[in-house]
Amino acid sequence: MILFPAIDLKEGRCVRLVQGDMAMATIFNEDPASQAAEFEAQGFEWLHLVDLDGAFAGRPVNAQAVEGILSRVKLPVQLGGGIRDMRTVEGWLGRGVKRIIIGTAAVKDPAFVREAARRFPGQIAVGIDARDGRVAVEGWARLSEMSAEDLGRSFEDAGVAAIIYTDIARDGILTGLNIEATLGLARAVGIPVIASGGLASIEDVKRLLQPDCAVLEGAISGRALYDGRLDAAEALRLIASARAERRDA
Repeated sequence: MILFPAIDLKEGRCVRLVQGDMAMATIFNEDPASQAAEFEAQGFEWLHLVDLDGAFAGRPVNAQAVEGILSRVKLPVQLGGGIRDMRTVEGWLGRGVKRIIIGTAAVKDPAFVREAARRFPGQIAVGIDARDGRVAVEGWARLSEMSAEDLGRSFEDAGVAAIIYTDIARDGILTGLNIEATLGLARAVGIPVIASGGLASIEDVKRLLQPDCAVLEGAISGRALYDGRLDAAEALRLIASARAERRDA
C-alpha cells in the first residue's frame, strides 16, 4: 500500500478544498515546492499533485508551481488537472512527471485516454471523481450520467496504470474514506485503484492495511496530513511493517 500525500495547487499555493468547492479553499503553504520537500523528508514514496485552476480552465494553469516541485524533489510525481490533449501529456512527461491523471477527458474523449496509454505505457491514470455514484467532470462542477464502475470498466483493456477514485462528498471533510465504494470499483475492474477523499486519521490507514483492501494500490491523504490529524511517521511505519509481514509470510 502506497500513501500519496496530496498537493493541490490554486493560484500558485498549496491549498485544500472542501468537497471540491473553490470558494472553500484553505491555504496551507505559500510555497508548494517546500511542502513537497517536507513530504520527501518525511519518507513518502510518491507525490500526488492537482492543478485545481487547470481542472476548471481545461488547461495547465499552475505550471510554474509544478515545475518548481519537480526541480526540488526526486520523488515520482503523479499530476492531474486540466490535462486534455496529447501535447499536454507529452509536455509534462517530458518535464519529469511520472504519471499523468486524466479525469474530464476520460468521460468526454475516451479515445484520447486510450491513445495516451498506448503511447506511454504505465504512465497514464484515470481520475474518477464521483458524487452519489455518478462521475463528475470539469473540476467537479458538473455531474455526468455515467457511473464510476461503468467508466472504470470502459478502460479495462486500455492499459491504464491506475484509477484514482475520489468520493467528492467526503473530500476535505475528514469523515473517513468510502471503503465500500472504492472496493466495489476495485473488484469490478482489473485496474489498480487508489482511494481518495476523506482520509481522516491513523484508523483509516489501519483499515487500508486489512486483507480485503490488499486489492488497492494505495490511498491519497491531504487535509489530515496538513492539520496534524494523521501523523506521517506513524502511518509510514505501519505501512512498512505490513509490507514486511507480507514478505515474511
